[in-house]
Amino acid sequence: MSESSKGVEMSGMNLPCNIEELPSDELVRWVMEGLRRTLVHYGFWYQRVVASLGPEKAFEVEAEAGDQGLNIILKRLSSVLGFAMEDGVPKKLREMDREELLTLIGAISANWLVNDGVWFQAVESRYGMVEAKHCNDTCWSSFSPYEAMRIKKLLGMPDAPGLEGLKSALGFRMYTRINKQSIEPIDDNSFIFRMNECRVQWARNRKGLPDYPCKSAGLIEYPTFASTIDARIRTECVGCPPDAHPKEWYCAWKFSLAE
Repeated sequence: MSESSKGVEMSGMNLPCNIEELPSDELVRWVMEGLRRTLVHYGFWYQRVVASLGPEKAFEVEAEAGDQGLNIILKRLSSVLGFAMEDGVPKKLREMDREELLTLIGAISANWLVNDGVWFQAVESRYGMVEAKHCNDTCWSSFSPYEAMRIKKLLGMPDAPGLEGLKSALGFRMYTRINKQSIEPIDDNSFIFRMNECRVQWARNRKGLPDYPCKSAGLIEYPTFASTIDARIRTECVGCPPDAHPKEWYCAWKFSLAE
């Protein structure tokens, strides 16, 4: 063993100098660690580009970097793990039927929500509800317009698709497979969107807890999402916890197209 590959003696601990020294079970842990660091590093890059160039330019950069990076990552992993690729997508996905794909999308959506929840709880447990809500609301100020821009790109929407574009976009958000929502037309220039079943609130209610007061986040989330879809759209909160609400819905939002 060369000098550079020998463990380092530190306070009675013989620390490894490189990955090659690790036993197999520790290598497995490092695989998971590598995936984790990659995800966090990706987030830091997007955060920095937003701060430097603004959200619209950052979205354009991320669209290129994300497509290119994901293609390279999947191609490299497929060669190591032995799964086939087809047109830039794991072949296994192509072989799934509609119900299997919808189930998978539901699982991915639930994982997204869990990721949101564990971050909130980790901040709350250390620094309290106020700080957790502040971090949560700030996160939505970035994620909501990003999600809107991704949906516009995926659906090939024009810059100003109007209320019909917003109606469609609301059906492609991450939580649409795990929550239940509805739309009530008001007139040609407005409609009301309701979250009839909310997984987060339902879980709290099942434990005998009151609704989570999510209005502060909603007042950021929904207006930024709608205005990103079409800058002419205005958003009004009909009701959102801690507001009182009927049992048929948890929150409701009115969207109107400015004349």
